[in-house]
Amino acid sequence: MANFLKNKYLIGIIYALFVFCSCSTNDDSNAEVNQEDDPIAITPNEDLPQGTGVFNYTYNALNWSKILKVYYYSPQNRTPTTPIVFVFHGTGRNAKDYRDAMISKADQYGFLVIAPEFSEQNFPGGDGYNLGNVFVDGDHPSPTTLNPEAEWTFSIIEPLFDLVKTVTDNTNATYNVFGHSAGGQFTHRFIMFKPNARVNKVVSSGSGWFTFPDASITFPYGFNQSPLEEISLETLLSRNITIQVGAQDTDPNSPGLRHNEFADAQGLNRKDRAINFYAFCEDLAQSNTLSFNWDFHIIENTGHDYVKASKEAADLIFN
Repeated sequence: MANFLKNKYLIGIIYALFVFCSCSTNDDSNAEVNQEDDPIAITPNEDLPQGTGVFNYTYNALNWSKILKVYYYSPQNRTPTTPIVFVFHGTGRNAKDYRDAMISKADQYGFLVIAPEFSEQNFPGGDGYNLGNVFVDGDHPSPTTLNPEAEWTFSIIEPLFDLVKTVTDNTNATYNVFGHSAGGQFTHRFIMFKPNARVNKVVSSGSGWFTFPDASITFPYGFNQSPLEEISLETLLSRNITIQVGAQDTDPNSPGLRHNEFADAQGLNRKDRAINFYAFCEDLAQSNTLSFNWDFHIIENTGHDYVKASKEAADLIFN
């Protein structure tokens, strides 16, 4: 019994020391977690703090509103002319991770990172995020299920840009855009559905599949039966857009990669689909004698990697 009590006593001491050390060494990291978990209050009358952080953004549309966490990184030497880069996360809805992947490049080039988080709760499924909530069911578009434009997820970005400009005293007339995977899908469709968006450069990276500017194919794989039938191809093809994909993003069985007769017509993996999408748009410009300002970029020795894609995208935007 004495040995038992002695061992129990020693175990208690070890446990207490473990708890104490854990709490002591994690005080700073816990503060960071709490800072990130508890968004700061942002009003148009306040300056956005420098460094990393997160704030809530409420977007009001008609009879409903959506709340987004917006993760950001502001370089220490921010000025009114500091460039702004919007970063759109993948299907993991991990905006914080995407923000973090851009920090070293933000310091290198001196830009402000804005990474809104489109939660599954507020922007459910591919309809709510990848397809921009344009239709109630994006895979079965119809005039009766077309949502008002104010309710499109795509419609959130421009007002958010205005808020960012206000709270950072930013004077830039435009912003840049990077999206990877599901964010790559969101990005290229955002430019299509919002032709007047004040976007400078775009990098759409690692998309699982695309909306082709083809009026003979029904949305979401083409423009037919969607508002995209009315857009200007000249405006779209003259945009500064880079389609990016990993050289090794060739797995046809990659998790979450859509397969049906329409998606597979674009190719059987992300790399082939990106190549075919870019080639189609280039041919479309040539056949209609339109200016084509797009580019295509392959990330060497890389598969479906958002960290490498983020760094390459920053280099493309600022070089």
